[in-house]
Amino acid sequence: MKIPVRDGVLLSADLYRPDTAGEVPVLIRRTPYGKAGSPGGASVDGLRLVRSGYALLVQDVRGRFVSGGTFEPYWNEARDGADTVAWAVRQPWCDGSAGLFGRSYEGMAALLAAAERPPGLRAVAPHVAGSGFDEGWTRQGGALQLGFLLYWVLYDLLLDGAGLSGPELAEVAGAVNRIDELYRDPDAAADLLDRLAPYYREWLVHPTGHPYWKRAAPRDAYAEIDIPVLNLTGWYDIFLAGALENYRGIREQGVETRLVVGPWSHCVTGGTFPQRRYGLAADEQRLDVTGLHLDHFDRHLRGRPAAGPAPERVRLFLTGADEWRSFPDWPVPGTEAYVLHLGGRRLVAGPAPEAPGSDVIRHDPADPVPTAGGATALPGQFTGGDCGPLDQREVERRDDVLCFTGAPLTAPLTVVGDTVLTVYVTPDAAGADVTGKLVDVWPDGRAELLCDGIQRLAPQPVAPVPGAAPDPGPKADAGPDQGAGGAPAPGRPTEVTVRLGAIGHVFRTGHRVRLEVAAGNTPRFDVHPRVVARHTVHHGGAHPSHLLLPRLADG
Repeated sequence: MKIPVRDGVLLSADLYRPDTAGEVPVLIRRTPYGKAGSPGGASVDGLRLVRSGYALLVQDVRGRFVSGGTFEPYWNEARDGADTVAWAVRQPWCDGSAGLFGRSYEGMAALLAAAERPPGLRAVAPHVAGSGFDEGWTRQGGALQLGFLLYWVLYDLLLDGAGLSGPELAEVAGAVNRIDELYRDPDAAADLLDRLAPYYREWLVHPTGHPYWKRAAPRDAYAEIDIPVLNLTGWYDIFLAGALENYRGIREQGVETRLVVGPWSHCVTGGTFPQRRYGLAADEQRLDVTGLHLDHFDRHLRGRPAAGPAPERVRLFLTGADEWRSFPDWPVPGTEAYVLHLGGRRLVAGPAPEAPGSDVIRHDPADPVPTAGGATALPGQFTGGDCGPLDQREVERRDDVLCFTGAPLTAPLTVVGDTVLTVYVTPDAAGADVTGKLVDVWPDGRAELLCDGIQRLAPQPVAPVPGAAPDPGPKADAGPDQGAGGAPAPGRPTEVTVRLGAIGHVFRTGHRVRLEVAAGNTPRFDVHPRVVARHTVHHGGAHPSHLLLPRLADG
């Protein structure tokens, strides 16, 4: 069927209805990936929704597959989604109530439409969705999420659904086949992307926080979302931080909001990675993600109370313990700051070491520190071979990776919340990336990655030429250890905050906490700088570099 939206464009959709002549509520999934696939998407049994008494409307978004209009990622989803809801609830088969759901981009589109407050919309369930298309999607800590972004555009947006054929389609297929080569030289894809996906260059030239991104940002519309939200995500999902931000931001508006976090990556949802099994309880299907959707929509579209006790507000799978736990909120109440200082190559509790120390990292763009697992979405993500809790020992053998390791634990350490590294760095004048990884070291030596982050430092300002006019650039953002415009002061240590990510993890007795510090993580992030560089990491003395863990006080 064709659904008209406010500017006259017709969007194509498939409708699945239960075998009844009565009016029923409608659940809507709007996708850029083709409505002809599984009607509920990758995680939800769409036909079970229909058997449970819902109409299911699955729509190709504007400009994708057989929908009309021109596809420009992000910008049309709020209005088109709201218009689709308004159309659906007016149909004679609908009882006037609707819900929105979907994974990833679909979940973001659902949140954007919810902020338009279309009539009849009663609930939304975004799954592995972010909070904005700039930070956490296009970039993280100032670095471009190259590994995800380039592959997503080439494979998911151009290879199918964009209407390409002949030489153009063959050119895209060739680019997908040589994606590893393009990761090493992204500029080699520039001509193709400029011709077939001009929006990609727009993303590159607009930094995080630019008004360009505010046209489609759930985080800027929380005050407008006034219906219950069920957020589902994974500890190794590339958009985890955004999902947690969505939960907090909407909850703070006084709206009923729930959160479920499992041991999943963006596409590995069975709780089993090549090097790590979390058990049957970790499987999305065993958890019954479809059932969670039905419970959410039954309560808010049909007014049916849940069977048994009310569902918990926050449900987390604690890795290490490998079990589900319920909590009253996120951030989890009852945590306390547990600080581990960098000293030598150790992590030590208590005061910072008095003796100053430093280590030099050499950054070579021809041989950058390789990505090894974590919350990423790269080719091969469906098998999990390049994401999740991979063993870091091979990467740790490199001489451009610093490892700081704590003593074996004499009691379990439960960490639930956002982990943060504060590190003092004297970066190369050409600029620097500062990366950190939080690792659980098992008694047998296995170094299991839990989370990781990055912070980009801009090139240092060039020393003025004698007799030249002074630099008129901005000075207001310069801190005590920074130069003009927020760049590090030349030759001086600067305090760098690296948000490593959120975890819910139990370090078992006999395990050790490890922190890795390096100058890159490629191809997850683009290489910076593109010249050989050297950075000095300081710890102890006047530069108390440290790792902050939110420890659950009651274990």
